[in-house]
Amino acid sequence: MLRLLLFAVAGTVYGCDIGAVREIVPLRRTTRLPGAPSHVRGLINLRGAIVTVIDLAVRLAGGSTPDEGSVVLAEFGNKNVGIAVDEVRDVQVLAPHQFEPASGDIARGGIVRGLGHLDGGVVIVLEVPAVIRQVMA
Repeated sequence: MLRLLLFAVAGTVYGCDIGAVREIVPLRRTTRLPGAPSHVRGLINLRGAIVTVIDLAVRLAGGSTPDEGSVVLAEFGNKNVGIAVDEVRDVQVLAPHQFEPASGDIARGGIVRGLGHLDGGVVIVLEVPAVIRQVMA
């Protein structure tokens, strides 16, 4: 069984293992980093800690997350990293027969873990540590 946090980005439903998520906060104004890749939205101050925020819409769909979205916080090493999403939806349990592992081009360099089949729809299951590693490493 896989417990997924479901969220929307650029009109597509994505999910990630709920175990990777530390907290969800409203998206706030970010401070842009000069020279950072376009998918790094910037930095936020979260209770005195500086958090890098990755814009998932830019990284996956070429768009941009609206200013009223949410930030999904995940741990990377000893730091928290934020992932900006349009809307956090739900937590769902995915049974093994509902999950199809990614392979080849679908894996997008390891950031797509697979496809989940829920309620007649498809959810793209992301590997959050891989998404963060591509930016922070």
